[in-house]
Amino acid sequence: MPLQILINLFLAVVWMFMGSEFSVASFTTGYIMGLVAVFLLRSFLPGSFYVKRVWRIVKLFFIFIIEMVKANIDVVKIVLSPKIDVHPGFYAYPCDLEEDWEVVLLASLITLTPGTVVVAISDDHSTIYIHGVDMRSAEEEIENIKNAFEKEIKEVAKP
Repeated sequence: MPLQILINLFLAVVWMFMGSEFSVASFTTGYIMGLVAVFLLRSFLPGSFYVKRVWRIVKLFFIFIIEMVKANIDVVKIVLSPKIDVHPGFYAYPCDLEEDWEVVLLASLITLTPGTVVVAISDDHSTIYIHGVDMRSAEEEIENIKNAFEKEIKEVAKP
């Protein structure tokens, strides 16, 4: 993926120099032409076409934003309610991710989501221990994390 991005950027800069016009429009045109060239040469370059992974990263970012907004609304409801009725608790999240960076990304996304914080990660990275502010059901929380974050992180990690 990094090689494909570098080739694309190099072709965009070459396009600008060949046209003797140093503008954003010229760079954008060169970038699009480079994107087409990298797409046509993708079978000779390592990895899959990098735009797929970039799209997956953007998708993960928006899923995180949506989950963060939903969690913020839940926390605001807790704070603004006249009687605070929360059920805090700890639970062990069984993690299916393999790479260290994937586990760290998942732990970061969980911690950045209001109302949850990662307390510990097991040595073999198979279990993440999480504290939730308002936890009605551990199974429901685990299922939400698996469907929202872990599935998308696996998609981003695909080669």
